[in-house]
Amino acid sequence: MTLADKAIAWYDDNARDLPWREPGTSAWAVLVSEVMLQQTPVVRVEPAWRGWLTRWPTPAALAQDPPSEAIRMWGRLGYPRRALRLHACATTIVERHGGAVPDDLDRLLALPGIGTYTARAVATFAFGQRHPVVDTNVRRVVSRAVQGLADAGAATTAADLAAMADLLPVEEARAARASIAFMEIGAVVCTARSPKCAVCPLATDCAWRLSGAPAPSGPTRKVQRYAGTDRQVRGLLLEVLRHATGPVPRQRLDMVWTDEVQRARALAGLVDDGLVEPHGDQFVLAGDAPPAGEVQSL
Repeated sequence: MTLADKAIAWYDDNARDLPWREPGTSAWAVLVSEVMLQQTPVVRVEPAWRGWLTRWPTPAALAQDPPSEAIRMWGRLGYPRRALRLHACATTIVERHGGAVPDDLDRLLALPGIGTYTARAVATFAFGQRHPVVDTNVRRVVSRAVQGLADAGAATTAADLAAMADLLPVEEARAARASIAFMEIGAVVCTARSPKCAVCPLATDCAWRLSGAPAPSGPTRKVQRYAGTDRQVRGLLLEVLRHATGPVPRQRLDMVWTDEVQRARALAGLVDDGLVEPHGDQFVLAGDAPPAGEVQSL
């Protein structure tokens, strides 16, 4: 059996029951899941994904609402620019593709905010196409099983895509199945810190395990802290704006963080990212109505 055959057999018996994997899930729902899952664990994404699809089951439904509603619905998933990207993506899908997520890789790549990984993932998981889908988990599996290295690089390279493509079966549907199987193995078995080699379906072929499972040769990546960072301050500022019923004066935002320099920097970053709009000394989420008596520029 090939590595792909073993991965698929294991996946068929052990895959997590995740809603975006259910038969009949729309391409839009798959796209939303892939955007939400970026740097966010499944346990936090699942309820947010269900809420999002209940409110906006199609790109057209989301495109009808202002981007501020997408930011509000995003809640505390983190990295809220993803909400803006999904809104822009939905608008483009309606304007250029008749409201249907395109099934062509190049057209997916042309959507705003959709990068190489997400485009390939949607083409593969929503449309059953044969593309190398490489995230952190897949890179780690391929690095260990094929190359004998404890860990892969920090970013996906052309070599990573080529290595994954070599592992995929020729037949499209089975290749798509292999892609999600390798990803699942990396997520729950071949983990970064505590790999479960004893139950790994690839263990007998794994070059890393057969070489004695050597430790990484370079420095290990540090876990990013959150407390006290600009990310935390941005989140606190957005929380106030999400729950506001109208424009929020600067004095109200000044109350969420005592460090004036850091607070100003975080607020300026939100404005630069297009998440927040300033109107004099008041602020609203992007797309919300400006203060009374003020005409929003076109």
